[in-house]
Amino acid sequence: MINSIIHLDLDTFFVSVERLLDSKLVNRPLLVGGLGDRGVVAACSYETRKFGVHSGMSMKVARQLCPEAFVIKGNASTYTKYSDLVTEIIKSEVPVFEKASVDEFYADLSGMDRFFGISKFAGELRNKIIEESGLPISFGLSQNKIVSKIATGEAKPNNQKIIGIGTERSFLAPLSVRKIPMVGKKSYQKLLHLGIRYIHTVQEMPQEMLESVLGKNGKQLWRRAHGIDHQPIIPFHERKSISMERTFNKDTIDVTRIRATIQAMVESLAYQLRSANKLSSVITIKIRYSDYQTYSKQSKIPYTSADHVLTPKALDLFHQLYSRRLLIRLIGVRFSGIVGGNYQINLFDDSEKMLSLYQSLDKIKNRFGERSVLRASTIGTRTIGGMQNPFNGEPPIVLAHRKQ
Repeated sequence: MINSIIHLDLDTFFVSVERLLDSKLVNRPLLVGGLGDRGVVAACSYETRKFGVHSGMSMKVARQLCPEAFVIKGNASTYTKYSDLVTEIIKSEVPVFEKASVDEFYADLSGMDRFFGISKFAGELRNKIIEESGLPISFGLSQNKIVSKIATGEAKPNNQKIIGIGTERSFLAPLSVRKIPMVGKKSYQKLLHLGIRYIHTVQEMPQEMLESVLGKNGKQLWRRAHGIDHQPIIPFHERKSISMERTFNKDTIDVTRIRATIQAMVESLAYQLRSANKLSSVITIKIRYSDYQTYSKQSKIPYTSADHVLTPKALDLFHQLYSRRLLIRLIGVRFSGIVGGNYQINLFDDSEKMLSLYQSLDKIKNRFGERSVLRASTIGTRTIGGMQNPFNGEPPIVLAHRKQ
């Protein structure tokens, strides 16, 4: 049976939600993100892009490029609500789907042509999302995820594109190699130096030549340029989670120690989220007292992977839950409601300085180990569950807390 994979992407998601809430913003150049000069653009409307504005850039620069743009701080909770709404619509219509990010979905429609045309079903699904959510959405439909994702990009804004079986190579050929997922700015510059600007050039090259220059990435690039992709749909499960627990050697009532332990666990789990390009929308705190009575409390949060967003919420939940004032035997933290996605969802609250700090710290952790960078307040907690890290023989970098 030939696969039929649909890729759905909510167009300029944050911008579209703001326009849904305030019709005066329709057709106006719009920036969503941090309001100060040190803020970052989380999302921008199509009207601003012709001026060179793009997400992730400094809000100060974006305002200079497009001074007539209307700027909104944005509300992560609101975007999470609309993301969940679209998720529920898709869940009600398709048997298996993947939530790749807060605004991006894949679904396997293979075999549905036995009952009705796949193209007709895909169009009706898109129309239902538009009608019930009020948000514009585009889709690409082909026999695999990569071609469908590229097709969605070509369909935008607010449209659809279907790539027939056997036409994948001809569809891809005239497009820029920059359109291939995995080709970032650095990869694109390297390809330009090789004289490769369009996908048809890659299609005409021997696979071995690309491998000799780009290694394993060369093989993957060649396959994607030919429309070859075997990535499976990863079924979405709302209960998917990551967690960490600490059983104290001696039951404790030392709140300072408990708070430091929670902070250490949150930082570790948040780093795991960022490393996997994931975001969480639910946080849970668990307490087990010395009498073995166990309690937990959870809260929905805007999609995030940021320590400075997750830690205060975790500590707040702990203080709400810790009511018995007995000795504590175990403390646990769990993040659930996990979806694919990068740090973009946090950009309306953060500055370039904050984003650069996360990127720098994660690079150090990736190279020297997760516990190569520690907050001074959490050093005594880093033997959680046998997780003490030797730092490859080197002492950790210690971050002291400093009030602004």
